[in-house]
Amino acid sequence: AVAPEAVLERLRRAGIHAIPTGIAHGTITAVLGAMHFEITSLRRDVETYGRHAKVAFTDDWAADAARRDFTINALSCDADGRVYDYFDGIDDLAAGRVRFVGDAMARIAEDALRLLRFFRFYASYGRPPADAAALAACRARAADVRRLSGERVRGEILRILAAADPAAVLRLMREHGLLAEVLPEADDLDRLDHLVWLEDRALALASVRPDQTRRLAAVIAHDGEAAAAVAARLRFSNRERDRLVRALGRDFAFDPAGDALALNKALRHLGAQTVRDRALLAWAGERALTPRLPRSRTEAWLTVLARIDAWQPVPFPLRGRDALALGIGRGPAIGRLLAEVEAWWEAGGYRADRDACLAHLRQSLAAGDVTARAGRRGGLGE
Repeated sequence: AVAPEAVLERLRRAGIHAIPTGIAHGTITAVLGAMHFEITSLRRDVETYGRHAKVAFTDDWAADAARRDFTINALSCDADGRVYDYFDGIDDLAAGRVRFVGDAMARIAEDALRLLRFFRFYASYGRPPADAAALAACRARAADVRRLSGERVRGEILRILAAADPAAVLRLMREHGLLAEVLPEADDLDRLDHLVWLEDRALALASVRPDQTRRLAAVIAHDGEAAAAVAARLRFSNRERDRLVRALGRDFAFDPAGDALALNKALRHLGAQTVRDRALLAWAGERALTPRLPRSRTEAWLTVLARIDAWQPVPFPLRGRDALALGIGRGPAIGRLLAEVEAWWEAGGYRADRDACLAHLRQSLAAGDVTARAGRRGGLGE
């Protein structure tokens, strides 16, 4: 057996940058330009206790294959292109079968992540019906996922959501007790079905592509608090969390037949990504209730998406210093006056320029706004 330390030394002698990524478990990363290659010495398990088993290095390819999770992951290939298949993985791959190597219960006991990996690989390579022995083992050991870190669960959930038909796999997980353990908030799988249809097949828009975060939002109840709980448990980054929560926000009720001003205000205050997410989620939700929407409704949604794509951010022309220059004292009066002018500017379709906005601000002051005049006197130190 070639120990990882020996692999590391050989790479260094060859002038290849090498990183001892997981040397204790046999893995070295070789870096060639922008390419990274993981090299793992053959191993056999001595003790298994979750993710990091105690291993011994070996030169027995069959022994190494026997510690893999699934038959399709136990294949190996030599430099001449000869494939070694110890557990009928090629036949399983051709048939769309995802099977554990050996005893499914034992494989899951070695690392509970294999519960989720089974469904992830089934989502990508499987065809119904799923392997009965694997499903039975997953049901029996479903609670084992509670030992997993949020980061590891998140990675598998997002990969499942990236699949061609994630809702079908999530339903299978629900039937066998896994979904309640890792994503109890998932209660709208029909909406996910229709969102996937919109993303993958219905819309020929460069701005609409399969999106894992949006798909996750689709299965969660219309509740930003539930989204925040999911993001915290799965250890999302702040950016990912904010997007998930905003996608399910209730501060803008989506109606594709509504007036243009409401959509423009949402775009300006929430941003195109959030509004697009909400539009697609709302459209998918409508389709889940009424799959055959009237043509006029479909055209209205398409118009909304086109307007989102065409949106260009428009900054409000005035700032606080403009109000100060007119003699208004510092304080809440400035904010109230500018908000009134901004509402007028938005109602006019953002067409008024800076001079027009200043003129409107002067008109508001000349109209005898008591609050503004009070702030003005205070600002002069009377």
